[in-house]
Amino acid sequence: MGSSTGNMLVDNIITLEKIFAESEVLIATHCEQENIISQHIEQLKAQHVDYNHVSFHPIIRDVEACYESSLSAIQLAKKHHTRLHILHISTEKELQLFTNLFPLKDKRITAEVCVHHLHFTADDYAQYGNLIKCNPAIKAKENREALWQALLDDRLDIIATDHAPHTWDEKQQDYVSAPAGVPLVQHSLYLLLEAYKAGKISLEKIVEKACHAPAICFEIEKRGYIREGYFADAVLVNLNEKYTVTKENILYKCGWSPFEGHTFPALIHKTIVNGHVVYDQGVINEQSKGMRLRFDRN
Repeated sequence: MGSSTGNMLVDNIITLEKIFAESEVLIATHCEQENIISQHIEQLKAQHVDYNHVSFHPIIRDVEACYESSLSAIQLAKKHHTRLHILHISTEKELQLFTNLFPLKDKRITAEVCVHHLHFTADDYAQYGNLIKCNPAIKAKENREALWQALLDDRLDIIATDHAPHTWDEKQQDYVSAPAGVPLVQHSLYLLLEAYKAGKISLEKIVEKACHAPAICFEIEKRGYIREGYFADAVLVNLNEKYTVTKENILYKCGWSPFEGHTFPALIHKTIVNGHVVYDQGVINEQSKGMRLRFDRN
């Protein structure tokens, strides 16, 4: 419901009404109001402002653009009793749209927060530039603090990544031309373990929000828990070791990370997927492939 990379956009109200009225499965939405974003750009042009710098990103794609789109999606979902999940919430204002009065399995409207919105603020554009340009935009510090609170009190249901491994050269373009998105899968658990070490979140809450909740929300069969009869998906970490991100240990094919040079207070030793060790102390086992997810839907 807000354009990001390429021309993926569904914001025509007639089309949206049809989708929400007819969908028999969960609808997941990227919520940013396109006309508000366009208005901000036109206003800057009219004022003869050179906005070709990433510091304008949270001004162009602001709180209102997110809130109005999320509100619209929720209104449609309530009207048609549609199961709705709103992706990558980034603003304090949007949090009033969600509740913690029901357990996740009983919620008709759910939401998630991404690790980069829990970590960065708009102050970080000065250091990272386009490397942290993403949609929705990383915004002012008060939004980050509110997101943490909503995650801990269960108004936000899932921790996600919105992984987007654009190339280094693409990110070195000017702000307007550079694509939005950050490579995050490799270091998402590291970010959460760092938050645990800082006293922001418990290990149990990390597992709940990053493992249990996605399986419940999307009704994924035999995933998200360590249980007899379930697929053996697990990660082994050492909380007494440290890990520094370097160019040499970045596993993304895009070859870069905004965390290069950062030392995390934990070390991931092994990752197990479907009972197979797919990562072992820096080495990926390319022989073990993934499986198609199956769903347990009524």
